[in-house]
Amino acid sequence: MVTGSHNTPSAERVAVVTGGSRGIGREVAGTLARRDYAVVINYLRHQGDADTAVEEILAANGTALTVRADVADELDVERLFTETTEAFGGVDVVVHAAAGPVVLGPVADYDLGTFDALQRTNVRGTFVVNRQASRQLRDGGAIINFSSSVVGLALPTFAAYAASSGAAEAITPVLARELHTRDITVNTLAPGLKPPGTPAEIAKLVAFLVSEDGHWVNGQVIRVDRGIV
Repeated sequence: MVTGSHNTPSAERVAVVTGGSRGIGREVAGTLARRDYAVVINYLRHQGDADTAVEEILAANGTALTVRADVADELDVERLFTETTEAFGGVDVVVHAAAGPVVLGPVADYDLGTFDALQRTNVRGTFVVNRQASRQLRDGGAIINFSSSVVGLALPTFAAYAASSGAAEAITPVLARELHTRDITVNTLAPGLKPPGTPAEIAKLVAFLVSEDGHWVNGQVIRVDRGIV
């Protein structure tokens, strides 16, 4: 389902933000909208939050709509891009902020059903979204993935979450090389734990990386943390 509308011409740059109804994704969507992007807010379960995010953007004379899609379902993701292109003419930026809930536990006792669900969203979802983005983005575009600073920290009880987050870090430099000839950049942001960057700070960094000024940064995993990781 698509809701919302747009107030500005279709010639503007277009951004898809997965997980854009809440948290960092929502902050990113609002920040890009204020910088004259047409923004598509993807959500799965939180339609009310997604609709409110669009209403806020429209009230500020921005351009936005919502599309419900499961990021791990290839047909849903294909439809997400199709509906975006139908509404705005194409896609220039993909910010993949959707992620499964953090469920911690030691490896010995971790429930495999919970593990499989987490990997489906974070690993398969990242691959499916990046796969479709690599097919659909206009030349000169940008992809931003999200990981976490827990990758590589070897923190007890974080094994499942770290494993799922590490997928973005593995995919990013490979895809950056694959898309280099089309001038499409691919980067990953890895927010920290204590204290992390605020959603507003992270959103500003996203806006920089997808801008002309930030287009020279490519294939990088950037730790977004006020502390030392």
